Formats: sequence, structure tokens, C-alpha cells
Amino acid sequence: MRQTESFHGGGTGRSRTVAGCTLLALALGASLTSCGDDNPLSAEPYDAGQQISFDGSVGEGKTVDPDQPLEVVAEGSDGRITDVTTVDASGRHVTGELAADGSRWHSTSPLAADARYTIRVSTEDGDGRPGRKVLAFTTGKPTTQGLTVAFGPAAGTYGVGQPVTAELSAPIEDRAQRAVVERALKVDSTPAVTGSWHWVDDQKLHYRPKDYWPAHATVRVRSTLEGVKVNERLRGAPSDPLTLSIGDRLIAVADAAAHRLTVHKNGEEIKQIPVTTGKPGFETRNGVKVVLGKERFVRMRSSTVGIAEGSAESYDLNVEFATRVTWSGEYVHAAPWSVGSQGYANVSHGCVGMSTENAEWFFGTVREGDLIETVNSDGGTMEPFGNGFGDWNLTWQKWREGSALADGAQDDPRTEERARLRPQPV
Repeated sequence: MRQTESFHGGGTGRSRTVAGCTLLALALGASLTSCGDDNPLSAEPYDAGQQISFDGSVGEGKTVDPDQPLEVVAEGSDGRITDVTTVDASGRHVTGELAADGSRWHSTSPLAADARYTIRVSTEDGDGRPGRKVLAFTTGKPTTQGLTVAFGPAAGTYGVGQPVTAELSAPIEDRAQRAVVERALKVDSTPAVTGSWHWVDDQKLHYRPKDYWPAHATVRVRSTLEGVKVNERLRGAPSDPLTLSIGDRLIAVADAAAHRLTVHKNGEEIKQIPVTTGKPGFETRNGVKVVLGKERFVRMRSSTVGIAEGSAESYDLNVEFATRVTWSGEYVHAAPWSVGSQGYANVSHGCVGMSTENAEWFFGTVREGDLIETVNSDGGTMEPFGNGFGDWNLTWQKWREGSALADGAQDDPRTEERARLRPQPV
């Protein structure tokens, strides 16, 4: 007759099955013990908890130092570790390395402070019979400065070109430390996309997809850095999550040679507008730009862009329906004074000018995060950072090089090219 007994005491999760006179202990270093009819069954099954050590021990009620690595050891010569899973109460996993012979496992990623962990260890004995042990432990409270993350932009609805930003409360220079931070910054979208963070400087990161966000997507951003050690001075602190909505796919292409701006919405051309762009010496920047904001009225003065007052090129104008694309003062705006040149010549100081009627329509159609690309200008290319969002002017391969988690894989150049906006198709 086969008899089965289950043991549920002390959180050890161990069980034993009695089949004739054979005892199987499911634990680290467990072995199969055969006995004759005269040999009693063991009253004390092997306890794998003694084999799991972190500064001495891990177990219910234990508080361990989060700055020390976690180690699991199979002490018996007959048993080996086959798998170790360590996860905290918020679902964060601890990565680790298992020795080739299964004798030892150690963590390779930081533990969080002031957190509760569950560790599950799978084993097998010399005859391949499996065992498992589940233990829990908590880590101590942090004694280091908290590193917070401020995500941007503000919650709302944006165009398909809007990057996500992350501003850290302290600079991180070391690449390995940057990897710890970056790994904890989570961006999820519905529908899903391939994307990556890029370190703009020691305290700021931008996230963008490989291509643009899908129209009408939902983007959720959060940090799992809380309690995680970054360096001897810094440990992650709580940070507010962010949810963004993505609107229609709206892309405008300003062709400086053709003096025309073409607007596409969800893949269809919806309007062509005669425009003027930057004249010689003031050429409009080529490249992809992201709408930064809209101003119903804005005063534009030449002195703010380095043109001396009183010179032949100086100006001081009140401008309507101004859509900003750089922080240095490049706009798409109403320019009633140049209507005669719109569609025929480039006479502006770098902005894209159009009639008041067309500017009002454009102003009412676009939103922050929509895309404007200038092509066929004699000007330079929009810089990636520092003057707005020029993020899309980097190929995907170059963008990935700015990630601390980049693996150095080469992308297909044709794929990179598809990541860039072109006048057609859209």
C-alpha cells in the first residue's frame, strides 16, 4: 500500500512520500536512502534551510544586510542546485550565477533595502530526483541618500514623436551604476514597441521607440529603483509613475526647396501649405523636430537670437499662432508680411512662415509631440539634445549606443533608415 504524508510547518514547504521503505527528502543535497524491512524511516527529514546562507543564514524573522551578496550553497557531495529564484514583494527579481557543477549560486544584482524577499531553490540528488526549498528574509533599512526620478512630460496626450524624459536627483557617471538605474526605469506601451533609454548627461535620460509611438497608444512609465543600491552614497527612493496617451499620427514636412509644407495625418495627406523658410545666412535647420508648445501671441525680437538692434536684419514683431519647435526660437507661425514670397522664396530668419489663415489652421491641428521635419534646406541638422527634442535625428544604432545596457549589436542599415522620417511615404 502507498502512503503519502505532507508537512506544512515553519514555512519550509517540504514534503515526503513513503513508498515501501524508501525515503525521499526534497531539499538541497537530498539523497535517496534505501532500507530493509528492519530499518525505520527517518523522523527528521533533511532541512535545506541550513544550506542557504546570507551572512550566516536566511529565514523567517531574519534581517540581512542588503549591501552583501546572497549566496546559496549545496554542501552535500551527492546533491546539486538546479535553479534559484529570488524575488521581492513588489515582483523585482534578483539575477545571479549558478556554478557549472551546481554547487553554488550567488546574486549578481543589488538587493533592495527595507524589502521582503522569497527565495526558491530547486535541487536534485545523485540519482536525479528533484527537491525544492522555499525561504524568506528581509533586508535592513537604507542608510544612504535617496535617488529619485522625475518623469516627463506632464501627464496628458501627445503626438507620436514625444520622448519620455527622466531627471535624476543626483548625477550618475559610472556605466555600471547607470545600468543599475536604467534597468529599474520601466516603460510599457499598449500596443507594445521596441524602445530604449539614452543618457543625455549624468542626470537626464530620454526614452524613445525604435520607430514612432503607435497612434492612440498608452504609455506607462515607472521606477522600480526604490531601495536598490546604486553606489556607496545612493540608494533608490520612491518616484511617481507617469501615464501618457498618444494621439493621431501627425507629421508635417517642410520642403525648403519647394517652399511647401505638407501635413499627413494617420498616413494620409490632409493639407499642403505655401511657406517661406530661412534665407541665406539664416537657413532653417534640417531634420526632425518635435512640437514643444504653442503660443497664441509671441513677441519675436532679433536681439534674442544674436542680431544687433538697429542692424539691417533687426526686427521686433508680435506674431500670431506660433508653434514652437526649438528653445532657441524656431517656430512655425503666421507671417502676413511675407505672403508674396510664400511658395516662391525663402525670406525668413529661420522660422517657417505662412499666411495667418494657414497658421491658425496649423496651430489648431497640431499638439505637443507631433513631428515637423525640414528637408532640402542649406542649413545644418537639428542637434539631438539641448535645443528641444532632436532625438529622432539619431539612427537607432546611435541611439542605442547611449544606453548603459547596450549590447553592441549592429542594426540592419535598412531598419535604421526606416526609423527616420522621410517626406514620403508617411
